[in-house]
Amino acid sequence: MRLLLGWAINALSLMALTWLVPAIRISGFGTALVAALVLGLLNALIRPILLLLTLPINLLTLGLFTFVINGALFWLSARFIEGFAVDSFGWAMVGAAVYSLISWAVSLLVTRRP
Repeated sequence: MRLLLGWAINALSLMALTWLVPAIRISGFGTALVAALVLGLLNALIRPILLLLTLPINLLTLGLFTFVINGALFWLSARFIEGFAVDSFGWAMVGAAVYSLISWAVSLLVTRRP
């Protein structure tokens, strides 16, 4: 149940992202669900490998290169999914950062126990 809740939170975060960042477009909630699933799989499978391969660059930039990796994975997922579009790589980096903030905030509010 918690996995489905997290998936729905991420899909809703993507829908909210389209209102905040005009260069990112999603055609509907079904597309947002697919995009959230693909983003989750990319972040679970490919991101750790990329972080390991770029460790020297990450150390030199004090971890700021992680924003580039997050943007690249966000942009890559938009290239795979029809109905999910990002105008440029720069907007993908902005979108990835805003998406993670929205998702974190909503998760904090929803899963918070009294």
